[in-house]
Amino acid sequence: MKHICKTLMVLWLGLVAASAQADIQIYITEGRDDARPVAVVPFQFESSSEVQVKPPHDFAQIIANDLERSGKFKVTDLADLPQSPTTISEIDIDAWKELGVDGVVYGKVEETAPGKYMVSYDLIDPYNDKAVIDSDIPSGSYPLVDQAFHLMVLKTKLVNNDNFRWAAHIAADEIYEALTGDRGAFATQVAYVQVDRLAAKPYQLNISDSDGFNQTLVFSSPKPIMSPTWSPDANQLAYVSFENGKSEIYIQTISTGERELVASYKGFNSAPAWSPDGTKMAMVLSKDGNPELYVMDLASKRLQRLTRHYAIDTEPSWHPDGKSLIFTSDRGGKPQIYRVSLAGGEAERVTFEGRYNAGAEFAPDGKTIVMVHQSNGSFHVAAQDIDSGNLTVLTKTSLDESLSVAPNSSMIIFSTVDGRQKVLSAVSMDGRFKARLPANVGEVKAPAWSPFIL
Repeated sequence: MKHICKTLMVLWLGLVAASAQADIQIYITEGRDDARPVAVVPFQFESSSEVQVKPPHDFAQIIANDLERSGKFKVTDLADLPQSPTTISEIDIDAWKELGVDGVVYGKVEETAPGKYMVSYDLIDPYNDKAVIDSDIPSGSYPLVDQAFHLMVLKTKLVNNDNFRWAAHIAADEIYEALTGDRGAFATQVAYVQVDRLAAKPYQLNISDSDGFNQTLVFSSPKPIMSPTWSPDANQLAYVSFENGKSEIYIQTISTGERELVASYKGFNSAPAWSPDGTKMAMVLSKDGNPELYVMDLASKRLQRLTRHYAIDTEPSWHPDGKSLIFTSDRGGKPQIYRVSLAGGEAERVTFEGRYNAGAEFAPDGKTIVMVHQSNGSFHVAAQDIDSGNLTVLTKTSLDESLSVAPNSSMIIFSTVDGRQKVLSAVSMDGRFKARLPANVGEVKAPAWSPFIL
């Protein structure tokens, strides 16, 4: 236990030091005992310039932080590294075996011109001398030395000051996939609503990189903003705005700021959810008297009504195949999750454990439904296996809401309460890794994890 606490404290210090300019901090509150040990060697910096200006960020540290916050890896303390190689020929395989790590990342950053760099990075498996055969590394791209047969990743990238951090996230994704077989989700973004009550327009829709850096304001308003959701191509956001004194659904193109009003019917216009192919949008409208689920064809703006019930139906989420949706309804007396097909037919109840289940979302792999589940008076994030129906409570916080799943289905980000303040938190899909993500200013809520961007 002392070793685990020491590891978490070192990581906390490293993240704070590396995140001095981050708008959302990341504090790991619960790690995994079975996290795989890996080593990330500090990258060597080279420059032929008379005035050497180091890169704007630490490439290796970004990779290390990304791997740590996945919950699957424990990065070895720098003081424990047996050597500091920069090339495959310098690797001492036996030394890394003795350390007991599953992978070693090393590399160098070379300044090619002011603000431009060539970054080289490798990943080796000390225990697998046939790793290079199973990788996508082309023959002839590495020296014919014994250590080269341990290579899993061999990459070189040209980057600049503007995309330096993003390139490091891409590198972390490549390393994560090589080690796990699953696609990484570090080179993604998160949209969220930040509330700064001292600002002229206190409600602010922002996006940032998955680690909280590079916050960008998308839209601000003196009135509430709710329910942001990404288009499948990650180029647009849909959200609910009250700027005109009523709830309305807008679509905004992130790169240009162009906005389109898509739903401003009488009554409620809420809970937008893009279809997986991007051509339709599910939403909740009360234009006919009661909150019901509709699907809008975004090209023609034609509406298809999916539910007809005197109860409240809300919070739709698409199955990855685009043929059905789950939603929250109190038609049984208490909020539960139901599923309805776009082809028609009656809605079917899918949650039965507990008196309250709401705000559900399909995981992108289609295997799990995550939701807010009430247990013993508290509201927790929970996951239900679609095939078996087994439900697992994942969090220990008590006022969880507004969840969103990473595009690789590994993590869930959600809004909760820390003290009296709304903060974002994250939990792994198995509930064994947890982190808290407070903002530097104000409160944050309603997170939405982007699809894969690359």
